[in-house]
Amino acid sequence: LAFRHQDVFSIAGSMSGGVDIRPFPLNWDIAKSLGTYADNKDIWDKNTVMELTHLLTPKSLALIIQCGTEDFFYNVNVKLHEKLALNNIPHTFITNPGAHNWAYWSEAIQYQLLYFHNNFKN
Repeated sequence: LAFRHQDVFSIAGSMSGGVDIRPFPLNWDIAKSLGTYADNKDIWDKNTVMELTHLLTPKSLALIIQCGTEDFFYNVNVKLHEKLALNNIPHTFITNPGAHNWAYWSEAIQYQLLYFHNNFKN
């Protein structure tokens, strides 16, 4: 939402985010909404964060991405970070030990809130 509506959002954060759903075509009943990945690649591309980075205007959206190194979404988060860096899109990227669970998120939220607090002041 923030990528598509930079006129509304000035800050966005992701903790353990499914920033690219395409590697998970059989998970979470996504195909019920988008159709199968094999038959609807274009729709999947239009609905995954990884393919929306072209919408970003540099420095219009403060962005923090955080993911645990044992999270099943870790690799897609690293790829998003690399794509943003390659395209000179400023962002904060944090990885630290942890999985896709409340133990990780209860720690991660502290970084997210501090990031939001500091950026709201600006």
